[in-house]
Amino acid sequence: MSNTTNTTKEQERSQLHSTIWRIANDLRGSVDGWDFKQYVLGMLFYRFISENITNHINEQERKAGDPNFDYATLSDEKAEFGRLETVNDKGFYILPSELFVNVQKRAKGDVDLNETLSRVFHNIEASAKGFDSEDDIKGLFDDLDVNSNKLGASVTRRNENLVKLLDAIGDLALGNYSDNTIDAFGDAYEYLMTMYASNAGKSGGEFFTPQEVSELLAEITVLGKKEVNKVYDPACGSGSLLLKFAKVLGKDKVRQGFYGQEINITTYNLCRINMFLHDINFSNFSIAHGDTLIDPHHMDDEPFDAIVSNPPYSIKWEGDANPLLINDPRYSPAGVLAPKSKADLAFTMHILSWLSTTGTAAIVEFPGVLYRGGAEGKIRKYLIENNFVDCVIQLPPDLFFGTSIATCVIILKKSKSENSTLFIDASKEFVRQGNKNKLSEENRTKILEAYSKREDVEHFVKLVANEQIAENDYNISVSSYVEQVDTREVIDIVELNAEIEKIVVRQSELRTQIDAIVTDLEGAKK
Repeated sequence: MSNTTNTTKEQERSQLHSTIWRIANDLRGSVDGWDFKQYVLGMLFYRFISENITNHINEQERKAGDPNFDYATLSDEKAEFGRLETVNDKGFYILPSELFVNVQKRAKGDVDLNETLSRVFHNIEASAKGFDSEDDIKGLFDDLDVNSNKLGASVTRRNENLVKLLDAIGDLALGNYSDNTIDAFGDAYEYLMTMYASNAGKSGGEFFTPQEVSELLAEITVLGKKEVNKVYDPACGSGSLLLKFAKVLGKDKVRQGFYGQEINITTYNLCRINMFLHDINFSNFSIAHGDTLIDPHHMDDEPFDAIVSNPPYSIKWEGDANPLLINDPRYSPAGVLAPKSKADLAFTMHILSWLSTTGTAAIVEFPGVLYRGGAEGKIRKYLIENNFVDCVIQLPPDLFFGTSIATCVIILKKSKSENSTLFIDASKEFVRQGNKNKLSEENRTKILEAYSKREDVEHFVKLVANEQIAENDYNISVSSYVEQVDTREVIDIVELNAEIEKIVVRQSELRTQIDAIVTDLEGAKK
């Protein structure tokens, strides 16, 4: 890619980000920032699917011989002719009068704007009923409640804010997404999520993995591969980790699509919206709602070539309080369940079970899982003895939203060529940006090269035989194997002893002088 293209991309991205920042600041005064996120993202999604379907139909009609065809100007009656085919292709249908651009044009003069939008959203979801896309479309507008008091105390006030919102999203210079050098809608989504997560503390960051961390994990899991069958995240949040594969490999190189599960209903909706905003067709993603640990979806699918995840840290789960779980084929091989108060390694065992024979999984973990004893120690013993742990990477502190803790990454493989584990201390690989640390491209490249080469580098990389890890009670914390740089001052002991001798001699001289002075003073008193 040329420098000119890169410059153009960065200019477009910078303009887009500054405009979104201005819109958010202008509008969020009337609605709490975190709640308002739902409205901004929801309207962005509404605009995207409107333009996406318009572009799709226009393209087909113009190819068929009508160069001036414009779906947005068609009557609803004439538009009905294409409903069936379009829903099969795109997963949904929007009549011309209900397209974002047409609703926005009429918004200021529509005293029933809230009802109009409510009807439009209902109709879009209803268009998928009875089709393969029904589960992918259902509930996508649930968090865009146009009748909520959060938008204003009265209908008039709510409609005023809705007009502002429609105009602000409509004015975003997203262009025709097919012409953009950046994935404008997807990039707008990622920026909004980053912005809100960084401003919302723990509540905002728990479902969002910073983009540069996501990219590193995706790069690790597809290292040496040009394509994979499909990708999976069992705690997918808003989907940022999954979607990095589209950037790293290309959408068409993830042959069977993007799979994930999310327990939080709002975040589950965000993830599906994110898929659409990154122009992933409904037939190429399967995002499920539910508790992965006790009610896993996708268990009947073939195993996954690439799995990435940033599961919630040390959350409670049923564990041995549920007598059925010890017989669950995901957990039973280790002979023990993760503690009820710490589900981290339950996610790890689930991921291992879903991983293909030639696949790679990269999991962000709480550091305690690397060394804690009890059931967790037994699970680590199972993982090491069966040679499933490929690498452990210690990440820098303060990378993630909502926590400053230094997390780590465990990389799993089922088909390793050596009976050893790689340890990488990347705790110093970061740049400070704003109030958070960040992995720069240089940092990511250095970590990725270390993982690829698997060669010892003093104070940075160590390849350790699994027998040695067993002797160390299956402790897999990076600091146990990669020696830290000794920053203490090097002292010459001979020189130090000589200096001490001088001090002792000088001390003796001073004492003699002081004794003499004291004697003189006592004599003077007499």
